[in-house]
Amino acid sequence: MATGIWHLQQKKQRLEREILSNLDFLVGTVTSQGPRGGYSLTTKENGKTRSKYIRNAMLGEVRKMTRRHQKLKDLLKELAELNWELLKANQEH
Repeated sequence: MATGIWHLQQKKQRLEREILSNLDFLVGTVTSQGPRGGYSLTTKENGKTRSKYIRNAMLGEVRKMTRRHQKLKDLLKELAELNWELLKANQEH
């Protein structure tokens, strides 16, 4: 089982590196402002929707940063499962 633990630890290190490389993120959703044109970044704060105007030049970067947020959430979920597996494996020893 020692090789199993070693592989889990290696995977954890990979996930930690990947999480660190995705910390440049924004929370929210890019929305269109309809017929007026333009875009906004909308988020929830204390039960209220807040919007921030996005300049056209920033749109691509904002979308990339919101995608990073989703990827970061997925990575954290994967890390939580991996931590559980490591905890179980260490209890068996």
